[in-house]
Amino acid sequence: MSWFEALVLGLIQGLTEYLPVSSSGHLAIGQALFGMENGEENLMFTVAVHVATVLSTLVILWKEVNWMLRGLASFSVHLVRGDADLKKNAGMRYALNIIISMIPVGIVGLFFKDEVEEIFGSGLLIVGCCLLLTAVLLVFSYYAKPRQKENIYWKDAFIIGIAQACAVLPGLSRSGSTIATGLLLGNKKELLAQFSFLMVIPPILGEALLDILKMIKGENVIGSIETLPLVIGFVAAFLSGCLACKWMINIVKKGKLVYFGIYCAVIGVVTIICSLL
Repeated sequence: MSWFEALVLGLIQGLTEYLPVSSSGHLAIGQALFGMENGEENLMFTVAVHVATVLSTLVILWKEVNWMLRGLASFSVHLVRGDADLKKNAGMRYALNIIISMIPVGIVGLFFKDEVEEIFGSGLLIVGCCLLLTAVLLVFSYYAKPRQKENIYWKDAFIIGIAQACAVLPGLSRSGSTIATGLLLGNKKELLAQFSFLMVIPPILGEALLDILKMIKGENVIGSIETLPLVIGFVAAFLSGCLACKWMINIVKKGKLVYFGIYCAVIGVVTIICSLL
């Protein structure tokens, strides 16, 4: 992998992780354009750019992360004292919703990992179809007008988590699926982008840890990637991720997701046509 390829793929990962257009789908398209094999030899690079996007989330949403951590710490102290009250600890309740949202994707990761990896290697046709599905979700959520809720409750968190689990498919946007699902459930736009970006932190870090353990055990081929492309890809993913995360929060508040739906529809059709040629 050259430094230029690493730069482009890092930018793609950082931008599309937060924009509702599917980072996995765009990475697959980018690798295909560069003539890269969609295999395990670039595993180290994939882990690096995913960790970079997690770090960008922590930087942009550190205030909210710190609030949750303080809520967890406070609840733990009161639990030891025997006077813990979950209703009075908003930070702890929010953290519990994040944990609940992780359950579906955790089940997929534990029991269906091989099937998911097989789908990732099935070519661009599935990517194009999933991009079209992303477009449908975004457009439908734009025109649907359910009654607005004041908070994201645990039931909604679980359903949004199911949407995240489905979004392991290449081309089905994780942020697009989770935000669109939350909107259809009647959750406020102001809350959804933040929740959507925070809920992905534990699954990405968990997946990265598993991949690192596999590399250490020698179960996967790390590849011949050099240090310079790895660093360039990491920095590109981190910086573009910071910009995209902040930008996307403002876009969701303004309700402009329909334009991304149109974009996904166009790219999906083009990808399907190219895969059939």
